[in-house]
Formats: sequence, structure tokens, C-alpha cells
Amino acid sequence: MSDDLITWVVAGVELATALGIAVFWFTWLRQPHDQAWLPAGYVDHETPFVFSDSILAAVLVAGAALQLVERPAGDSLGLIAAGMLGFLGVLDLGYFARTGMFARERDGLVNAGVVGAVLAVAIVLTLRFF
Repeated sequence: MSDDLITWVVAGVELATALGIAVFWFTWLRQPHDQAWLPAGYVDHETPFVFSDSILAAVLVAGAALQLVERPAGDSLGLIAAGMLGFLGVLDLGYFARTGMFARERDGLVNAGVVGAVLAVAIVLTLRFF
């Protein structure tokens, strides 16, 4: 088991992110999404991300666990997760910007928070392994 504080912090960030993904989808899938201001096709656009985000959450958990037991694959999985987070964050950034989803009256602060958090974790994971 690792005794490196930074490894524990990074693993904690990975686990918290995986939990955040699970909580997000658990709640999102149970909401109606019938606000008049939502872009046409919003639910059809967002729903497929359940699959990629589920894989991402599994990679984050596996990476954290392997980092804590000091297996090199943990670092590799951390970088894979960073790439996945960066890609998904940029997709959301572009979609939300294009559809006006960053406006305050369209839950813009929450949307910006999600995108910002996803991209911040991508940066943290990338910097950790360089």
C-alpha cells in the first residue's frame, strides 16, 4: 500500500469523481427534463453519455485502486481517465456554449460547474503523471 500522500489525494479525487458521475446519472435519469428552454433533442443527445461515463467511472476506480497498491497500470489508467475526462468535458463545453446552456436562467452555473470540474480533474490527473 502506498505511503505517498499525493498518490492518496489523486486516488481520492478519482474515487470522488467516479462517485460524482454515478450520482449525476442516478439523479439525471430520474428527472423529467421538460423545461421549455432545453434545446431540441437534449435528452437524446445526453442519454448515450451514460455508457461512456460508466466506463470512465470504472477506469477511475480501477486506476485509484491500482495506484494505491503501487501497480504501474494505475498510472496508465489515470492518464486514460484524464483523456476521457478531457474529451467529454470539451464536448459538453462546446454543446452547452452552442445551445446557450451556460445562461443563468438555463442552469448555467450548474452546467459550468460540471464542465469546470470535469476539465479540472482531467488537468490534475494529467499533471500528476508527468
